[in-house]
Amino acid sequence: MLRRFALVSPLLLLSCAAGPSADDRSAEDPPAAPREFRAAWVASVANIDWPSRPNLSVAEQQAEIKLMLNQASALNLNAIVLQVRPAADALYPSPLEPWSEYLTGRQGKAPEPLYDPLKMWIDEAHLRGIELHAWLNPYRARHPSAKSALAGNHISVTHPWVVKQYGDVLWMDPAEPAAVKRTLDVVADLVRRYDVDGIHIDDYFYPYPVAAADGTELDFPDQPAWQGYLSSHGQSTRADWRREQVNKLIEQMADVIHREKVWVRFGISPFGLGRPERRAAGIAGFSQYDKLYAHAELWLGMGWLDYVAPQLYWPIDQVAQAFPVLLETWARENTQSRHLWPGLFTSRIDSSPKSWQPEEIARQIDLTRAHVSVGGHIHFSMIALLQDRRGIATLLKAGPYANGALVPATPWLGAQVPDAPRLSLQSSGNPNAPDRVLIDRVNDPSVNRFSIWKKYGSKWVFSVQAASRIVLTLNDDPTLGKPDAIAVSSVSRLGIESARTTLAWRP
Repeated sequence: MLRRFALVSPLLLLSCAAGPSADDRSAEDPPAAPREFRAAWVASVANIDWPSRPNLSVAEQQAEIKLMLNQASALNLNAIVLQVRPAADALYPSPLEPWSEYLTGRQGKAPEPLYDPLKMWIDEAHLRGIELHAWLNPYRARHPSAKSALAGNHISVTHPWVVKQYGDVLWMDPAEPAAVKRTLDVVADLVRRYDVDGIHIDDYFYPYPVAAADGTELDFPDQPAWQGYLSSHGQSTRADWRREQVNKLIEQMADVIHREKVWVRFGISPFGLGRPERRAAGIAGFSQYDKLYAHAELWLGMGWLDYVAPQLYWPIDQVAQAFPVLLETWARENTQSRHLWPGLFTSRIDSSPKSWQPEEIARQIDLTRAHVSVGGHIHFSMIALLQDRRGIATLLKAGPYANGALVPATPWLGAQVPDAPRLSLQSSGNPNAPDRVLIDRVNDPSVNRFSIWKKYGSKWVFSVQAASRIVLTLNDDPTLGKPDAIAVSSVSRLGIESARTTLAWRP
């Protein structure tokens, strides 16, 4: 039988940010909770990460979900960015678009027996105290890896005039109102029906350039929309006009997301090189501003984004794309002080002769931590961590990810401080030796995780726990023994931390 410790027990010292007792300094407050966005992308396109192939049974798909999330939890990651719309399709039951072939092997075919993969990802992630950000491609309509026939409700079938063939891909024209509406409707539906923590899009706006047979660059076939613009007395150049189509999408997407649920964060992972004229000396390479028509610096400056994750997929010592120089450039562009969480090319660690060494990623993490304006990073992609390629997961767990971390707070979307939790000690045996704590979040619906410190002698050890888990065990640590104090705070959906409730006890 469990024995509940009364708060008036002489065995118990209770404080809430009140400092240590006069005769026992062991109840001193712990330090501030560590903050760092630690995430991994989970790509569904071409079955890069999940599902590992398109013909898995439902049981196998679900087992892979749990396997990936268990690894994420073991590594103290606190977020997953899951691709749910790779090509105007869906890895969830959508009223707007067909089931993805990357899930079932045939576009439009539902999993059998029927289940909702996105809901399972969200539920299982939240159970482990991990955020789930839904990642979608706004305009790609068919990827070169696709094999099955297009479903009858795919936009290329129902609205063929908005979808264009460009090289070996199908692409929705960003200047066609029906294409824009479809993407915004998908976003609104996702945020409205699912308990996602964020909506995420990557670097694909207009498609990457394709070379023609004669070596020249194919122009994107948006002539009908362009002629319509000119006939209405438009004055912009074609490049500026295309950029404006993308700018409007980003602004409208931010509005749709926050109108549905203010706490859902909006993030973009643009190509890692910005506008050529705003680069640091010595930096060179592809221009997303001129070729993808992506003006990421504007989006940051306007405050439309809650976080930006530029894909800094180059090593530290590669001069023309030097990681630390690019990191500083993006920090300088972040004039609204939004979250800056760069993307790391962890999947470049592989079995090839050109593989990176795991230490490259560890050094890049060190650089993000040393920069005052950078609050985390995202690994591309989860498969490298799951497979522990060349020991990268082992290295991270033993070093930079040895302890948990809270996701950085997002006060511009809401700064209300949640209620502090109430704690009560319990024992299953010796009443003088508590072995668990019950956590009461005081019926505050904004709370979705707990920040937990355990004290071993003079050492505080930090961890994060989902708010759905109200029991905190006090089992002996194999190396540190049994804690003699704990401190717990409630954390809101936006990362706002409550006051701490602290319990300390003497044998």
